[in-house]
Amino acid sequence: MSFSIITDSSANLTNKQISKKDVKIVSLSYIVGEKEYLSYIPKKETDYKSFYDLLRAKEHIKTSLVSYERVEEAVKDEFEKGKDVLYISFASSLSGSYNIVDRCLSDLKEQYPERQAVLVDSLCASMGQGLYVCLASDKRAKGASLSETAKYLEDIKMNIVHLFTVDDLFYLKRGGRLSGATAVVGTILGIKPLLHMNNEGKLVPYGKTRGRKNAINELIKRMGETGTDLQSQDVFVAHADCSEDAEYAAEQIRKLYNVKSVTINYIDQVIGSHSGPGTLAIFFIGTER
Repeated sequence: MSFSIITDSSANLTNKQISKKDVKIVSLSYIVGEKEYLSYIPKKETDYKSFYDLLRAKEHIKTSLVSYERVEEAVKDEFEKGKDVLYISFASSLSGSYNIVDRCLSDLKEQYPERQAVLVDSLCASMGQGLYVCLASDKRAKGASLSETAKYLEDIKMNIVHLFTVDDLFYLKRGGRLSGATAVVGTILGIKPLLHMNNEGKLVPYGKTRGRKNAINELIKRMGETGTDLQSQDVFVAHADCSEDAEYAAEQIRKLYNVKSVTINYIDQVIGSHSGPGTLAIFFIGTER
C-alpha cells in the first residue's frame, strides 16, 4: 500500500471490514464508575448488549476523547514502517478528538520530516464515518495517492448521508449534541423524531412521525429520494441494541433498492452513550446530506 489509513473507533466498522479494508483503529474510551474502558480492542468481539443494559439502567457513563498517546503510537508505528498516513477523524463538530489528532500530527511531522500525514475531518459519525473510511480505502486500492485520496474525500464529504431516529432524545440533549428546544419534540407521546447530520456535521431534525415502525419506514423512504445509484452501493445500518429493527431496515433496503450490500453493526459505546438505546441509523451516498 502506498500509505496507511487510520481512523477512530467512532467509525463503528466491523472486524471483517477493518481487516478487508486494511484500516488501523485508534480507540476512544468510556468510563463506568471509576474504571475506563476502550470502545475498541483489535480482533475482540465487544459485549455491546451488557453496555446498553447499563445505559437503560441509567448508569452514569462518561466518555473520553481519543488520547494523544494512542494517536502518537499508531502514527509512529506507520512512520517507522516507512508509510505515510491518512487520518480520518470523528466529526470535529461532535468531538474534540479532531483537535488532539491535529496537534499530535503536527508534533510528529517535526520528528519525521520525511513522512507525510494528512488529517481529514470527516464531519461524520458512527458508520457514516465508517462508510467514508471504506470509500477512502477503495480509492487507495485503485492506485490513488495520498493527496488524491484526501482530495476525493473532500469532494464527496457532503454526499455522505446519515439518517437516524432515536427512542429518546434525552441522551442527545444530556450530552449537548442537541438543543433543549429540539429535544422537546421527543417528549410528545408516540412521536418519533427523524434526524440527519447536516453540512456542518451537526445533528438536526428534519421531520417527525408517529410510531417506531413509521419512523424507520420514513428513513428508508428518504433514502430512496436522495440516494444516488443505490444499486451499486454498500449501505451501512447501525443500531444501539435494537437488532430486530436493524434487520427489518436492511431487509426493506434490499427489497426496495436492490443495493449491492447491507452491513449491520452496533453503535459503539462512546456514541451510544450520547444517542441512547434504540437509536437506528442508515448511511449511504446521496445527492446531498
